[in-house]
Amino acid sequence: MPHIHERIDFTVQLWIVYENKVLLRFHEKFHEWLGVGGHIELDEDPLQAAHREAQEEVGLSVTIPGDPQSRNYLLTELPVPNFMNRHRISDTHEHIGLEYFALATTDVLIIPDTHEKAECRWCTKSEVQELSMDERARRYALAALDALGSKPI
Repeated sequence: MPHIHERIDFTVQLWIVYENKVLLRFHEKFHEWLGVGGHIELDEDPLQAAHREAQEEVGLSVTIPGDPQSRNYLLTELPVPNFMNRHRISDTHEHIGLEYFALATTDVLIIPDTHEKAECRWCTKSEVQELSMDERARRYALAALDALGSKPI
């Protein structure tokens, strides 16, 4: 997807939980395990982008705690992300990342043929702790499991 700005973009990343497991997706460009996500497009708010990315990347409908579910053309209250960060993508481009925890109703993934294929796996807390991954991503994944691991949708 094209960038909104050449130097910095806003992105969303979802840490999706289902029955005490968190979904991790291997990001081929960065060679690391992350959540599901991508750029927030110009005509979207962060939650719309999060729902779109979950559907596009893994075919999941998700519930994000605090999502108002209805939008008003004048004002939509948005929940605060669970985490936010600013990270460098290259020497000339950065992202401001909004990290949300989400619940899935199923663990069945449907990855469309039109989207990049990436390895995905549902991980328990102990599997996340043992997986070779970025410590920030591990912290987010474990926090999502702590927050949503035992909650039904």
